[in-house]
Amino acid sequence: MTAIIEAQGLSRRFGDVHAVDDVSFAVEEGSVCGLLGRNGAGKTTLMNLVTGQDFASAGTVRVLGEDPVENARALTRVCFIKESQSYPDAYRGRHVLAMAPHFFPHFDAALAERLVEDFGVPVNRMVKKMSRGQRSAIGAIVGIASRAELTLLDEPYAGLDAVARHIFYDRLLEDYAAHPRTILLSTHLIDEAADLLDHVLVIHEGRIEIDADTEELRGSASTLVGRAADVEAFVAGRDVLAREHIGGIASATVAGLGADDKARAASSGLEVTPVSLQQLIVRRTGGASHREEVA
Repeated sequence: MTAIIEAQGLSRRFGDVHAVDDVSFAVEEGSVCGLLGRNGAGKTTLMNLVTGQDFASAGTVRVLGEDPVENARALTRVCFIKESQSYPDAYRGRHVLAMAPHFFPHFDAALAERLVEDFGVPVNRMVKKMSRGQRSAIGAIVGIASRAELTLLDEPYAGLDAVARHIFYDRLLEDYAAHPRTILLSTHLIDEAADLLDHVLVIHEGRIEIDADTEELRGSASTLVGRAADVEAFVAGRDVLAREHIGGIASATVAGLGADDKARAASSGLEVTPVSLQQLIVRRTGGASHREEVA
């Protein structure tokens, strides 16, 4: 497959803070890739670099084979919707949707109208007087209806309630299936978005901690629960991601257990349960940060 985003040794520093720290990765054309991590991990900074809205301190990034900085030819093929998307003070919702086709050549106005109905957005209201959820819905509508070759969504549904978020996921997946493109979705609501994702990039303290297909990650770790002595004996020498003890009972989250390992654990009296994508990422990135974080 063709990489639509390629980064090599990419870094962005703010004084002594390494917001993005020597990352290399590729996002394949036609995939839905999740950019996951804690608040402040570097997700927004990385997306700003990919879309040419910030300048790298070191390394390179290529979008559609080109440097995105001040590159109108490349950026007309890209849609970037931020959580903190801003609009001119005088704009009403309908003005945002009317302007979108000027920026996104493949924008589908009919789809946008259907999404307005789905989300219940008051498009005649001034955007600055909308609720946070309504402003988020406007951004989500533009992101889905843009049908841009590369769509970046940075927590676009922040402020949406659970029902509206599920509408977002459903409509995004429906339109992606009918009109394939590449989507890079930033979120900390990992379990909600997990079924959308083909590939996962996990960023922690500015570094890429996980770069893997979602299916590879599912089932890659298991939690073992039982008597503390039995758990510790079984996990000795293994890749233990987390441990917990309550009295004489212990649990350990372990990576890389095969079917035979799980069977042996069960025969030893240990309870073996799979770890969800969110639990796995929390285990991998749950340690306290030793340096200031930048969003």
